[in-house]
Amino acid sequence: MKRKPFWSWVWIILGVIYFVLPLYSTFDFSLRAQKGILSFLAYQNVFKDPNFWSTIKFSLVIAIFTIIVSILLVVPTAYWIRLRLPQLRGMLEFISMLPFVVPAIVLVFGMIRVFSGAPFRLTNTYFGTDALLVAAYVVLALPYVFRSVDTGLAAIDVVSLTEAAQSLGASWSTIMFKIIFPNLKVAIISSAFLTLATVIGEYTIASFMVGIKAFGPYMSLIGQNRTYESSSLAIISFMVTWGFMGLIQLFNRGKADSGSLAGAR
Repeated sequence: MKRKPFWSWVWIILGVIYFVLPLYSTFDFSLRAQKGILSFLAYQNVFKDPNFWSTIKFSLVIAIFTIIVSILLVVPTAYWIRLRLPQLRGMLEFISMLPFVVPAIVLVFGMIRVFSGAPFRLTNTYFGTDALLVAAYVVLALPYVFRSVDTGLAAIDVVSLTEAAQSLGASWSTIMFKIIFPNLKVAIISSAFLTLATVIGEYTIASFMVGIKAFGPYMSLIGQNRTYESSSLAIISFMVTWGFMGLIQLFNRGKADSGSLAGAR
């Protein structure tokens, strides 16, 4: 006889309560900025704050550059490993997992120590500091980008596509940008949104590199001084993150249709 799914539903309900109840409590608290009534005053105060828009704009720009650099770095590397050097795939997987092992505080202190003095002195200029921030986020996003790209490459026949393109006289740049990249569209979009969500809320590296210019340190500062606004920022950050997750699901919905070999057309 089949077991009744009683305990399964119990654990599902407990999981939903564990997840939804703190979120609801935070949202309810953010609506009580005016005594005795529920209002969106805290959200209005946040949206009126010019620092909110400047910090989120700065973090979005940094996230875009992080995504571009990460994709241009990981996709050709993962492609070449699968095509010519499959014996090195294990080592690449190990390297991609290092950001989960090395704390962000160690990474940022190491970068500041190395690049603040001669011959680099990158921390002496705004451009150099922003470039270091992008580089740090590329490392931080490496596990997500590599896993997404590697999964996408596993779903296509890299060797056959490459050999077919070469037999037609395609150059390596044509193979990469007109065959491999189109077939990895879903994987690239997924990794891009995960990277964006990671960069938007990151605090440790941003606080040491650029301070209040980034959205993460701004959220921390608001949390120390303005109670209701900090709750509203937590809800806004949550909605932005889950909005990106929803977009990933939206793009993944058409994965079966986009799974045809774009380079074969």
